Amino acid sequence: MTGGVTGGAARVRVPVGEDAERWVTRAGCRRVLIVVHNVTSATRLLDVLPLFADDLRVQLFATCTGSSPFLAGVPELLARAGLPVLPWEQARDTPFDLVVSASYGGELDALQGKLAVLSHGVGYNKRLATPDTGHRTPDTGHPSPVFGLSPDWLLADGRPLATATVLSHPEQLDRLRAACPEAAPTAVLAGDPCYDRMLAALPQRALFRRALGVGPGQRLVVVSSTWAPRSLFGGEPGTDDLLPWLLSRLSAELPADEYRTVAVLHPNIWYGHGPGQVRAWLDNARRAGLDAIPPLDGWRQALIAADCVLGDHSSVTYYAAAIGIPVVLGAFPQQDLDPDSPVAALGRTAPRLVRRDSLRAQIDGAITAHDPGRYKEQAEQTSSSPGESAALLRRLFYGLMDVPEPEGHPALLDPLPLPPYKPARRTAPVRVLVGEVGADPPEVSVVRYAAVGDEPAPDAGCEAAHTVVDEETRETGRLRVADVVVRYAAEDDPRLGPPAAWTAEALDRHPYCALVAYVDGPDRCVVRTRAGDLVRLSAAAAADGRADLCDPAAYASALHGWLASGRSLEQSLPGITVRTGVAAHRVAVERLAP
Repeated sequence: MTGGVTGGAARVRVPVGEDAERWVTRAGCRRVLIVVHNVTSATRLLDVLPLFADDLRVQLFATCTGSSPFLAGVPELLARAGLPVLPWEQARDTPFDLVVSASYGGELDALQGKLAVLSHGVGYNKRLATPDTGHRTPDTGHPSPVFGLSPDWLLADGRPLATATVLSHPEQLDRLRAACPEAAPTAVLAGDPCYDRMLAALPQRALFRRALGVGPGQRLVVVSSTWAPRSLFGGEPGTDDLLPWLLSRLSAELPADEYRTVAVLHPNIWYGHGPGQVRAWLDNARRAGLDAIPPLDGWRQALIAADCVLGDHSSVTYYAAAIGIPVVLGAFPQQDLDPDSPVAALGRTAPRLVRRDSLRAQIDGAITAHDPGRYKEQAEQTSSSPGESAALLRRLFYGLMDVPEPEGHPALLDPLPLPPYKPARRTAPVRVLVGEVGADPPEVSVVRYAAVGDEPAPDAGCEAAHTVVDEETRETGRLRVADVVVRYAAEDDPRLGPPAAWTAEALDRHPYCALVAYVDGPDRCVVRTRAGDLVRLSAAAAADGRADLCDPAAYASALHGWLASGRSLEQSLPGITVRTGVAAHRVAVERLAP
């Protein structure tokens, strides 16, 4: 089988290839080949690339086996890595000092060099059909073997395929010895670099939460799914498909200012069905404020920041449990797992998500009842050497190349970067329930729900309700019945003009709304009422000086609720307290020149 991504491409001439010695600048380097199967396996390989940093003796290369059905996204990933990419045929013809893979797919036995194979998830847990090499072990019709722990994957012509089979915990070695004793001598315990990067970043949790726009009093809910029909995101015919119910309840039951929602989906979902299709499937949820985390960047930061993970038998869900995050399982096909694996054990321990109960109650119950030590065993089985994988893996890699490790600097993994600030954005109409309005001191309670589909927002216990519509909504017809119209832009956006100009024009464009709001910062907005009053609403900073991260549109709704109750603008000066759930936001009310 030839590489579908690099197969047929022109052979590289430098730094390897015909007459390469004429063109290279640094000659005589040790050659290390990074073998990419698909985007999923590449994520683990990207974790370990820094172990070769600052070594002038090493030249890195990349190739793709072309054997995976999930090849989309690989060319872009290889370009991002910035390494010389060899066509598969040239990779097979070229001798290397070290070959590193995070999958057993493809004709790895055709490569020339000592092979180290890492897991691309949290150990080896899933059953998967026999490898797609075309010439190793024939399909016998028996139940699928455990990926990475059976002869079907580990042996070529009866001999171990890898020089080093990298494991993260002795329990994997025990299962390896039972399933494929011939490969057991190649096993090396070297920890889990993905887990180590997460452990190192745990102190950054508060910063990751702020990057996602999670403010005090908000709970971050992560929806996590692996791929395949029996996953949480899957839809196997004849089974109870929980996903439509879950996506609808996220917006119908979770108040916008009390919960933040993101989705972490397996790369095989993204690249198997296409990013555009995934976004289309999530369209209502995304317009209601859910963010789908890109498959390469940010998912670990989201897990660290989470208050609860709604997941399945994915490595992502297991990592969440290992770092102490409450998890609720929306799907968990035990038949797809090795019953002796830690992930299968998680399925026997974690609570299950059921559609007959309130989604919010199940999330809140999981958070409230969570014991930090509940998944202590899962954490211990993630890695037998937490925090040490960089040193162990570099020692292994350089030992296989038979060269000493670089002197003068320790083996280090890259820290998880701080993601850009990205708060929830709701372009679907928002139904706002106004609770108690107090006059002394001025105070308004609001509960906001994104209104998508035919799902009605709860209205029990509210004194009044109104609708807020983003001017950039797809549902433009709703702008005609909006009580409040909102726009998000920088104060100096030249397309819109200053807030005073836009608000005046917006009132003319939307003659039936009572108030318009121009949100020009994370904690402020400019509001113009139908009576012509122009007002700046600014939330007071926290005690540490950081900005309040509540959506300023909530402040505009509070002011609308205040005025709709019969109170005057003057009575709200110099400020009101806006309550969203358990959080209280002190908002300054400042008159501006019309």
